[in-house]
Amino acid sequence: MTTKARILLAEDDANLGMLLREYLIAKGFETTLCEDGNIAYDAFLKEPFDICIFDVMMPHKDGFTLAQDIKKVNSDIPIIFLTAKSLKEDILEGLKLGADDYITKPFSMEELLLRIEAILRRIKPMEQDAPKEFQIGSLKFNPEKQIMTQEDGTIIKLTTKESELLRMLAINANRVMERNIALKAIWDDDNYFNARSMDVYITKLRKHLKQEEGVEIINVHGKGYKLIM
Repeated sequence: MTTKARILLAEDDANLGMLLREYLIAKGFETTLCEDGNIAYDAFLKEPFDICIFDVMMPHKDGFTLAQDIKKVNSDIPIIFLTAKSLKEDILEGLKLGADDYITKPFSMEELLLRIEAILRRIKPMEQDAPKEFQIGSLKFNPEKQIMTQEDGTIIKLTTKESELLRMLAINANRVMERNIALKAIWDDDNYFNARSMDVYITKLRKHLKQEEGVEIINVHGKGYKLIM
């Protein structure tokens, strides 16, 4: 089985921890289980991980403190908090510390899996094996050079944001490119202003592609965009 990612799991409930670890391993994740925050921090310093899942209430070092310490070492590591609390103050505290997601107990294993996979899609949205050049209708699109070349050799220059957005659309051609994933991947934040900015760039891309027969970028209500071609 190909390992999808390496997960650092910190959970002081031994039964829940073992269940989560076994489930994640069965789903293809290499998972290290730690019973408290201090042990988890030591494990983080010793080996690389792709994502962290921390229980908030733990002995010796709680999940929030652990997250603070780990973010000082690697500010980009994604973190999901597990908690028995659903208080707004706790959720805000977690988000202030840079949490990527927050899941309240009790939860289903499937829900946690979906949250993990959504984060991994965001942090690795552009597959390493994606082509260097895309054929979009009659246009050849080169993301690295940020250009589209027409059949007659005319070159259309794209901005960095246009190019990054079109690349994500092309990688997901004929499938939904999720709006929040694209925003976090390209703008680092899915806030309102960045969402409006993305709409502007989508409009620009549509103008570039308007002459291409059978090619269009459509809105998928409540989800995102889809490049049809």
